[in-house]
Amino acid sequence: MNITDVRVRLIAKEGKLKAVASITIDNEFVVHDIKVIEGEKGLFIAMPSKKSADGEYRDIAHPINSDTRARLEKIVLEQYEQTSLEGPEEKADPTVF
Repeated sequence: MNITDVRVRLIAKEGKLKAVASITIDNEFVVHDIKVIEGEKGLFIAMPSKKSADGEYRDIAHPINSDTRARLEKIVLEQYEQTSLEGPEEKADPTVF
């Protein structure tokens, strides 16, 4: 699996949610709504999820093993850092999603 594109949209409001990302896998499959969150131990990603009937949130798409999750998190957070260093005119491109 190769992650061939990562797009990050920064979130301007205050709070733990810092950005929303999309990844493209092998130029063939896209996963939207990966959240970049500021936690007590630093930044981490949360995979797209939806609320079930019992009130719990369940991931819609997610890595199957910890190595893949770590690789995905590293790539998304690196792009988040790069995007946050760019000028404000490049931060929030409404055509990204």
